[in-house]
Amino acid sequence: MNISGNTIFIPGATSGIGLALARALRAEGNTVIVGGRRTALLQEIAAADPAIHTVQIDTTDAESIRAAASEVIAAHPDLNAVITMAGVMRVEDWSQPSGFLATAEETIVTNVLGPIRLIGAFIEQLRSMPDATIVTVSSGLAFAPLRVTPSYNASKAAIHMLSESLRLQLEGSTVKVVELEPPSVQTDLMPGQRESDFAMPLEDFITEVMHLFETQPDATEIQVENVKFLRYGEARGDYDQVVATLNSRDPHGH
Repeated sequence: MNISGNTIFIPGATSGIGLALARALRAEGNTVIVGGRRTALLQEIAAADPAIHTVQIDTTDAESIRAAASEVIAAHPDLNAVITMAGVMRVEDWSQPSGFLATAEETIVTNVLGPIRLIGAFIEQLRSMPDATIVTVSSGLAFAPLRVTPSYNASKAAIHMLSESLRLQLEGSTVKVVELEPPSVQTDLMPGQRESDFAMPLEDFITEVMHLFETQPDATEIQVENVKFLRYGEARGDYDQVVATLNSRDPHGH
């Protein structure tokens, strides 16, 4: 993805990585539209930076996605990039007889169905542009599991394979598919994660991601150095050690 000159929609960007990335992309001269469920947060973002556009969207609701897509495309007919940032990460205990199923279902609806529906809502718009990008957001946990978040791990593995598959299907079109693979980052995705010594400082993560976007415009996967321990364990042959280390160090890693 080119670092500037784009019109980018980022649903799920009212906080954390999404909002920080939206601000960094706006600073590089892109038109940025932030999407989120909470009107109050959207108003705060617009007040802090009037150059950032906002739209209300609930990525767990198919009709909300369709309505938001129509609104965004009508207001920004030059839209050429979508970053499917919205996601949730919840602890589940499958060793107990009940209590995990609702959490697991919410995770899959948000993290898998949400991006699928978003891409479906915007794919024709993106295909109509001379240079377009879909940025999916997986995780280091797509490649090595954290014990306490089984559905999250599975959802991000699904996003990785979805990205790989869409890239094959869209080969030869004007649409690129780029997978952003965060490690654990100091955000509020999980309780205690913002204070975790294991998690990467948010500012450092965004700086490195922007550098990778700028210096590797043809990259299919955006991987900061901190995620490569998880990403390549199987290829290196130390997968078991990676899983053991991950699950011994930080119960809130991402």
